[in-house]
Amino acid sequence: MRDMQDRIIIHLDMDAFFAAIEERENPQFRGKPLVVGADPKGGKGRGVVSTASYEARKFGIHSAMPISQAYKLCPGAVYLPPNFELYSKISANIMKIIHEFSSLVEQTSLDEAYIDVSFTKSYEKAKNLAEEMRKAIWAQEKLTCSCGVGCNKMIAKIACEMAKPNGVRVVTKEDAEKFMEPLDVEKIPGIGKKTSAILRESEIRLVSDLKKLSEHDLEDLFGVRGKEMYGRVRGIDEDPVVVGREVKSIGKEITFEKDTRDPELLIGTFMQLTKVVVKEVEEQDLYVKTATVICRFTGFETHTKSKTFVKPTRDEAVLRQEAMKLFLKFVLEKQKPIRLVGIRVTIAPI
Repeated sequence: MRDMQDRIIIHLDMDAFFAAIEERENPQFRGKPLVVGADPKGGKGRGVVSTASYEARKFGIHSAMPISQAYKLCPGAVYLPPNFELYSKISANIMKIIHEFSSLVEQTSLDEAYIDVSFTKSYEKAKNLAEEMRKAIWAQEKLTCSCGVGCNKMIAKIACEMAKPNGVRVVTKEDAEKFMEPLDVEKIPGIGKKTSAILRESEIRLVSDLKKLSEHDLEDLFGVRGKEMYGRVRGIDEDPVVVGREVKSIGKEITFEKDTRDPELLIGTFMQLTKVVVKEVEEQDLYVKTATVICRFTGFETHTKSKTFVKPTRDEAVLRQEAMKLFLKFVLEKQKPIRLVGIRVTIAPI
């Protein structure tokens, strides 16, 4: 096994994936701010932004933002509902292309993957390989992507973010530690907004500030992860590329524009969500261990119901039938209007 210190990793991330696909399918939208997500309903819609094109991002719109806020920032944008079936199909095509360049691929989402290219033995060759992948994806799908090349997954991912859109950034092992120092602490995996807010209260804003703390100090801050954090602020990340990573769960949900008890709308929407989830299960050749239905009522009262199968299944009829039974229990047991419905399936270990 190659020494961790000798690894060369590429992180590949498609550029504004959902929005880029919609622009490809609808050329009339190119160059316009485009938002994929819930219906904004003139600024009164519920739900969130799935993806925003780079033109839309100039207005401050970003993924996971409430769709009503996005509309206020740019009412003139093109707003489209997500087409997950199409996105999943194109994702599979892209991952197939990536696997032609290396067998050591860890797919982390529909539009992202880590590729271990240590076999190239040089950053220059790794960069050339990244460019070849980008060209192949563009030639087949007419979609752009960005790549980060680094000595580990953390460095490669951050480098990829800096390369966006449609670029490649290389950070060698020798440059990794200095590369990290001027970054905001939130760039480090494991440090979210809550933790960074606590750190800022102590005047710790940059990685270079965090680097001044001892390993013991970091253990006090992060517990058992302190030792790992001590390495990460120095550009060290020993997390391996996991080939064939288990997909733990697949889920979809939707928030209605108005809380509703309309049975046709509720059942029709839930059937469509279930169809999309089951299709992803089939396409990835997976088996379902547990199906969970999520229902959020007026007042944000949220409940779940689950069904664990004695024998893992991928039978479409069985999954749809059991999911619908769970959902109908919600409809019958509670008479309150429903705000959100969703379905999530837990995948059985291979």
